[in-house]
Amino acid sequence: MATPVRRHRGGGMQQGHVGFARNPLVEFDQLLNEMSGLLESTVATAAPVVAWTPLADVTESDDAFHVEIELPGVKAKDINVEANGQELVVTGEIKEKERKGILRRSTRRTGSFEYRLQLPGDLDTEKVRADIKDGVLSVTVPKAEAAKPRRIEISETSEGGQSTDSDAH
Repeated sequence: MATPVRRHRGGGMQQGHVGFARNPLVEFDQLLNEMSGLLESTVATAAPVVAWTPLADVTESDDAFHVEIELPGVKAKDINVEANGQELVVTGEIKEKERKGILRRSTRRTGSFEYRLQLPGDLDTEKVRADIKDGVLSVTVPKAEAAKPRRIEISETSEGGQSTDSDAH
């Protein structure tokens, strides 16, 4: 695949600005933004806006799953957490700040977000807890009693068929 080359009005090729180092990642980001704008302009305005997915860590302990989702600047009232069966769904919106002056560059995500997670095993959805602190939403999804591992005591049987476990008498 050929790389795109910008042409200026004189018809010649422009290989970058003199005195500035080219950053291919910045150029790629600009290309994605332009493609996104083009796609949005060609699709009907009635099409739903696609939600983005925030970054998250998921850990498992013996009794629960713990999910930490990065949501900087989001208030609890702008977040919805649902647990249904084995699925955890976190949705919400990061609202655009009202700014004074000219915004020269913006790389922070705004708009609707959605985080979906399928968890294995049986869950106790009645006891799900969620709290937000320092821009991190922490959700704890307890495992159902049947799903928790339990230790099984093993009793030894002597050769005469008698159990040596003191509870067997």
